[in-house]
Amino acid sequence: MKIWVDADACPAAIKEILFRAARRTGIELTLVANQMLRTPPSPSIRAVQVPSGADVADRWIIAACAAGDLVITADIPLAAEVIARGARVIDPRGEQIDAGTIGERLAMRNFLDHLRGSGVDTGGPAAFSAADAKAFGARLDALLSRELAARRQR
Repeated sequence: MKIWVDADACPAAIKEILFRAARRTGIELTLVANQMLRTPPSPSIRAVQVPSGADVADRWIIAACAAGDLVITADIPLAAEVIARGARVIDPRGEQIDAGTIGERLAMRNFLDHLRGSGVDTGGPAAFSAADAKAFGARLDALLSRELAARRQR
């Protein structure tokens, strides 16, 4: 398993949680963004800078991830693509998105996009909070614990 992060809009608190997890477990962590990112020195952590442009980082992650990998993103179309490839997805608020929930998420995203296109102010997501970071950390820890236990049994 590798961890891929759609890092352009990923909160700093989530990146810090991911850095600690990668150092602790040795699981490869790759942050993908269209800007230069700072990462701590570690053989298991790297950053990839892709060219600017719509969905360039998303396309890079889709091409690079494999079944069993974990993708961190709030981007619903990206989540749908990597789930179709067999990857797992957690959003930065700690919600796991899977084949059973992605259809509803895509439908809601498209509906809200249509409303916004019609001039309706749909608001936005609530501000990222410490509770969100805690939920993310708990979800990530549970997934990584299962992964490491499975590796020990192989």
